[in-house]
Amino acid sequence: MIDRDLPVTEGELHAYVDGELASDRKPAVEAWLASHPDDLARVNAWRSLADAIRSRYGAVATEPVPARLSLRQIEWAGRSWRGMAAAATVAAFLAGGVAGWVARTIAVPAPPAATPMTDALDAYSVYVVEVRHPVEVPANEQAHLAQWLSKRVGYELRIPDLQPVGLKLVGGRLLPGPSGEAAAFFMYESGSGERFTLYSTRNKAPDSAVRTDWKGHVGALYWSERNIAYVVSGEATGARLRKVAETVYAQVGR
Repeated sequence: MIDRDLPVTEGELHAYVDGELASDRKPAVEAWLASHPDDLARVNAWRSLADAIRSRYGAVATEPVPARLSLRQIEWAGRSWRGMAAAATVAAFLAGGVAGWVARTIAVPAPPAATPMTDALDAYSVYVVEVRHPVEVPANEQAHLAQWLSKRVGYELRIPDLQPVGLKLVGGRLLPGPSGEAAAFFMYESGSGERFTLYSTRNKAPDSAVRTDWKGHVGALYWSERNIAYVVSGEATGARLRKVAETVYAQVGR
């Protein structure tokens, strides 16, 4: 005997309408519908809809499949679409990348080119504050210092004697120049702790008259002679700085 209260799933109701329900479940589903009018109404509505679809489109189901909808054509169309989509993605990526680089070039200004003047001022700011290690080679090894740095910069260096202006050599060090050349760096100090530096490197610029620049309270006097650049830097008045530079020039002038 069939249990009229046996639960019936919605899937079974659809299978009943489509004629695909298992034969051993059909009596149970019919008994369920007899006692559940809401589900019976749903089943009748589904049957009416199925009948309308068959009436409207039944003839199309028996027509041959158009060539454009064949499996091979669909496969090729899919490949073509995927190829175009991939190409469009790559093109968009490249266009975006190029646009990004163009925008970057336009938006980000190039850093200012390094010059002997800027390098000398930077070196002064870094090393003048050092107490224990302001130089690599101390003044008591002056002969070695001159020989070593001359070899590295590629020309004979003359280490000026600045005692006439109250400055004593502390020593020197090797630095990188603005265009990859080596640079020589000498430090001088007065009895009161006042410090000046002399920076020298090869320079492709033509000979020039003395030029002055300031970085805060630090001044620098620059000149170039026979493709050698010289920069005297110090925290002093313009007159004092010029006096030191004139003393240097008198001894290193070639």
